[in-house]
Amino acid sequence: MLGLAGWSGSGKTTLLLALVALLKRRGLRVATLKHAHHGFDVDQPGKDSFAHREAGADQVLVASSRRIALMVEAPLPDPDARRALDDLLPMLGPADVVLVEGFKTGPQPKIEVCRPGLGHPRLAGDVPGVFAVASPGGEVGDEGRLALDLDRPEDWIDAVLAELG
Repeated sequence: MLGLAGWSGSGKTTLLLALVALLKRRGLRVATLKHAHHGFDVDQPGKDSFAHREAGADQVLVASSRRIALMVEAPLPDPDARRALDDLLPMLGPADVVLVEGFKTGPQPKIEVCRPGLGHPRLAGDVPGVFAVASPGGEVGDEGRLALDLDRPEDWIDAVLAELG
């Protein structure tokens, strides 16, 4: 499992997409897990699956010959609470690599995605599990952490996979 942590606009999603492509080219099965803030919906009004949920279904499974989607109504008692990775990972099918976007307070090993020009404080040191920092040109580095070029993941993916074991 590899986490990507950083401020909004830092490039986490762009990096995750590049990593998925690199790992798939190696023949690996890749799962992704993304933290979403508060309400989000993957369903669309007017679709039957949306009507199933609106009618009160607690779970809706939509399946075709290409894709399966499971939507579960699972509100937490506290709307500001966050879900734990340990509760979500069992929902994923078999994968060689799980890429996690967000969940920065979780225990997973992480790459901090950093763009100094945005003016945000660094996460490394305050966020557990950060073993590397990806920034434009690999310009941001810390003692004991890998410095990675955010725009060239193909140059460092092997070192990161080795670090993860």
